[in-house]
Amino acid sequence: MATAPFCLDSYHVSEELGFILSDPLEELPPYYQPWMDIALRVPELVYSHELRSHINKMPLLSSQFLQKHRELRLAHLALSAMTMGYAWQEGENNTVEMLPRNLAIPYWEVSQRLGLPPILTHADAVLANWRKKDPEGNLELLIRLPGGDSVRGFFMVTLLVELAAVPALRNIPTVINGVRCGDTEAVASALEDISRSIKDMTDALKLLHVYVEPPVFYGIMRIYLSGWKDNPCMPKGLVYEGVQTEPMEFSGGSAAQSSLLHCFDELLGVKHEAKSGAFLTRMRNYMPPTHKQLIQDISLQPSLQSFVQQQACTRLKQAFQHCVTKLLDFRSYHINVVSRFITVPASRARLLRKHSRESEGEMISRAPTALEERGTGGSGIMTFLKTVRDQTKDVLLPETSQETKQNG
Repeated sequence: MATAPFCLDSYHVSEELGFILSDPLEELPPYYQPWMDIALRVPELVYSHELRSHINKMPLLSSQFLQKHRELRLAHLALSAMTMGYAWQEGENNTVEMLPRNLAIPYWEVSQRLGLPPILTHADAVLANWRKKDPEGNLELLIRLPGGDSVRGFFMVTLLVELAAVPALRNIPTVINGVRCGDTEAVASALEDISRSIKDMTDALKLLHVYVEPPVFYGIMRIYLSGWKDNPCMPKGLVYEGVQTEPMEFSGGSAAQSSLLHCFDELLGVKHEAKSGAFLTRMRNYMPPTHKQLIQDISLQPSLQSFVQQQACTRLKQAFQHCVTKLLDFRSYHINVVSRFITVPASRARLLRKHSRESEGEMISRAPTALEERGTGGSGIMTFLKTVRDQTKDVLLPETSQETKQNG
């Protein structure tokens, strides 16, 4: 029996926006106004140290009146922003052990219905957190965390990276179907489009340097993206009151929660070693279930790498090489970004503490010490990123690349 052609329709991936939620709602039904009133004021209430008291007085609302997918996504975003602010309002020193029931119970229910964890994820902060500000198509965030313009810059640039990847996503079914029926030209052409798209992702990522200030990212924003798993500030995790009495642990936001590179890795045959592979696999539980399913289904397709090696088609081999090279470039650039936004400010913070020059770098020295060498997802960040990049190199075709032979 012939297999149906592989397509993206059943995975909630759109031809125009990829994994991005199209037309996110800006308002919830009026019953949920108490949530939105607080969620839209998270930064100012954190700065005035009043967020916890506002949330403690919030009514316990039933989640049953949230019907549509977009309503659930906006509710999850709003409850997530409140939760991050509540946990980290006083920085790393005065964290909480319990999320109050009036926040925890509806947050848990909404999370269960979406198949997402009860913590801020990439799917919330980036994919479902945008609106058109004007007819020209300028974009704005729906809900912000502390960090001013750098927060807007960080989430918007990440959204632009997702947008740049859309042509690559659209071409994944073409590659899979081409491999299945032996159409080398179709596969080569689709891989060329994917390469261009991955290059555009790297170019979009470069905008972080324009719109995000490293001291603000490191000293203010990072803690609000941090979770309560593998985090010495909250070693036990967090009790969701009224949900269960035992504390639960969830990882903070991480670029590894974007489904994009997972899809490219599965398509190109990139294999990750045990430790980094385990972290990446765990991050899939922080994605919308249909996106996680897409990654899984790509992994079950016939091997593109084997197909390329078996064909006597120079264009196909070059297209594959180029694709892997562009993915390598993206990962190398990501290392550069992490160095600028985390490693450099971390060493500066250590220096300032050593010399007690608080006033000179107050913003940086306020940053959580527990996160110095870690990503917000809880990974030892530089080691992890370099390992993942090096494993991407392993799928380059040996015979067509002298450079690879010299490097490896």
